[in-house]
Amino acid sequence: DEFISSPPRKTVRFGGTLSEILLKYEKGDTTDFELLKHQLSDPDIKDAQIINWLHEFRASVAYLTKELEQLVNILLKLPWLRRSREVVEEYLGFLGNLVSAQTVHLRPCLRMIVSHFVPPRITIREDDVDISDSDDDDENISENFDTCHRALQTVARYVPSTPQFLMPILVEFFPFINKSERTLECYVHNLLRVTVYLPTLRLQILELITEKLLKLDVSTPQQDIEDAEETANNSASEEKSTEEGLFDMEEDEDSKGNKVVSPSIERMAHPLAERLDILMTILFSYIRDVCHVDGKLNISNTKDLYRDLVSVFDKLILPTHASCHVQYFMFYICSFKLGLAEAFLDHLWKKLQDPNNPSVIRQTAGSYIGSFLARAKFIPVITVKACLDLLVNWLHKYIDNQDTGANAYCDVALHGPFYSTCQAVFYTLIFRHKQLLDGNLRKGLSYLQSLNFERIVMCQLNPLKICIPSVVNLFAAITRKYQLVFCYTIIERNNRQFIPVVRSGTSGDLVQTCTNPLDSFFPFDPYILKRSKKTIDPMYQFWEELSAEDLENLKKPIKKGTSEDEDDDFLKGETPQNDGVVEIAPNSYESNTRSPVSSIGSPADCYVPYPL
Repeated sequence: DEFISSPPRKTVRFGGTLSEILLKYEKGDTTDFELLKHQLSDPDIKDAQIINWLHEFRASVAYLTKELEQLVNILLKLPWLRRSREVVEEYLGFLGNLVSAQTVHLRPCLRMIVSHFVPPRITIREDDVDISDSDDDDENISENFDTCHRALQTVARYVPSTPQFLMPILVEFFPFINKSERTLECYVHNLLRVTVYLPTLRLQILELITEKLLKLDVSTPQQDIEDAEETANNSASEEKSTEEGLFDMEEDEDSKGNKVVSPSIERMAHPLAERLDILMTILFSYIRDVCHVDGKLNISNTKDLYRDLVSVFDKLILPTHASCHVQYFMFYICSFKLGLAEAFLDHLWKKLQDPNNPSVIRQTAGSYIGSFLARAKFIPVITVKACLDLLVNWLHKYIDNQDTGANAYCDVALHGPFYSTCQAVFYTLIFRHKQLLDGNLRKGLSYLQSLNFERIVMCQLNPLKICIPSVVNLFAAITRKYQLVFCYTIIERNNRQFIPVVRSGTSGDLVQTCTNPLDSFFPFDPYILKRSKKTIDPMYQFWEELSAEDLENLKKPIKKGTSEDEDDDFLKGETPQNDGVVEIAPNSYESNTRSPVSSIGSPADCYVPYPL
C-alpha cells in the first residue's frame, strides 16, 4: 500500500505526459505517439521507466480503447516478469485496471499470461545463424509461474467471464508433443494449477490433458518402448545422443569416491515414452494432492474429482483402443477408497449390460472389468465374488435368451459383449482362483461350482473358440484341476475347425490364423513407465510365472473330499515373479497363433498338454 500510494521516481523521458500524447494522437499528431511506442519497445528499458509509464497508464485506461490496440499490445509485451518486485506489482495493478475498464483487451491479456506457462526459449546466434534453441534454466522460473497465476487470478477477479475466454487459449497454447519434456511438464503443471482457483474449468482442463496424453500413449506401442529399453540397455556403456532416445546409464562417483547411480537410469529410452512418463507422474501427484488434505483423505474432494475423471474416462479413454498407460488414473484414484473401486466397477457394469450402447463400448467395458478385478490388489475377495455373480448370472440369462434362437451360433459380430464378458470371467478366475479357494477349500469349490461354468463353456455360442487362447488354456487347466468343467474336448474340436485365413499381398499369399477375433486387450496390463510406475506397483497384482511343477500339478485333478490342509503348492506356494514372461493379451495388430513377447508380468501364453 505504501508503494502504491507513493509517487513514482522521476525518469528521463520525452513527449510530455501520457494524456497529452493521447490527446495529440486523437487530433492527428502522431509524432509523440510514435516516440512513446519506441520508448516502450526499447529492449534496454529500465525498471524506473516501466514503473513511471505504468503508473500513468493505470490512471489513463479509459483512453485505451479498441483503436489503441497496437499500443496495448506493446504494453503486454513489456518484459515485466524478470523485473523487480515493484515492477511486478505495478504491472499487476495495471492489468487489473485495464481489463476492468476495457474488457475488449481481455483476450490479449489472457494470451500474454498463458504464453508464460512454459519456460522462455533462449536462442544463441552466431554469425546470424541460430545455433541453439533451448529451455532457459532460470532459477526463478517457479517464482515466475507463481506471478503468472497471480496475474490470472487478478484478471478473473475483475472479469467473472474469464474462464469461458481462457479455455480456448489454453487449448491453443498447448505445446506439440515433440516439444521438450521440460516445456510439456511446465505447461501441464500450470494447467492443473489453474483448476485450483478456477474450478469450473477443471473438467475441460482434464479432458485437454488426457487427450494429449492419449496421443502420446497410442503413438508409443508397448513393444516399441520395450525395444528401445533393450537397445539402451545393450548400449549402456556408450554415450548416445538424446536425440536417438538412448541415455548413458553408467554409474558416476561423487567427491568421496562413492558410486552414485546416474539420474539417466530413471529416463525412458523412447523419447515419447519419456514425455508420457513425466506427465503421468504429474497427473498422479495432482490426483493425490487434490484428494488428500494434511495427509488425510478428503472424501468430498475425492468424490468430486472422481466424477470428473469418470466423465473424462467415458468421453476419451473408453472409446480409445489399446491405450497402455493413461487409463491408470482411474486405477489410482480407485485405490484411495474401496467405495470408489466399487463405484467404478458398477459404472462399467452398467455400460456392459446396456444394449443401447455400441457393441464395441460394451466389449471394452467387459475388458476393463476383467482386467481391473484381476490386477487391483485393493479389491477384496468379497467384491470379486459379487462381480463374478453379476457377470455369470448375466451370461446365463444371455444363454437362456439366445441358445435356442435363430442366432444360437458362434459369431463375434452378433455376440461380442457376451464373449467379452466370458473372457473377463475367465481372466478374473485365472488371477483370483487362489484367493477364492483360500481358507476353506470345500466352501470355495462349492462357490465356484455354483457358477456353473460347464453350461457357459458347453453352450452353442462356444466362447472357448472366441476368447484368447492363452486365457482359454489356463482357464481349462484350472477348471479341470478342480473338476469344475472339462474344456479340452471343446478346445480340440475348435482347433480342428480353425480355418486359416489366406491374405493375398504384393509378396504373395500369407496364411494367418486369427487368435484374437474379439480384437480385445487388457487395459491394466503391466505399467512400464519407470517414474510413474512407482505409484502403481504397490497396489498392482503381477502375474507369477508358473513353474514346471505348477504346470504338472494343474494336470492332476484334485481328489474328492480333500481337506483345506491338503491344498497343493499351486494354491499355497508363492512362485517367483518372472520379468520375461510372455504377455497374455496380444495387441490388435497381432494375429499369430501365440501372443507376442512384449509385456512384463503378464501370464505366459501357456499351453497345458491335453490329457489323454
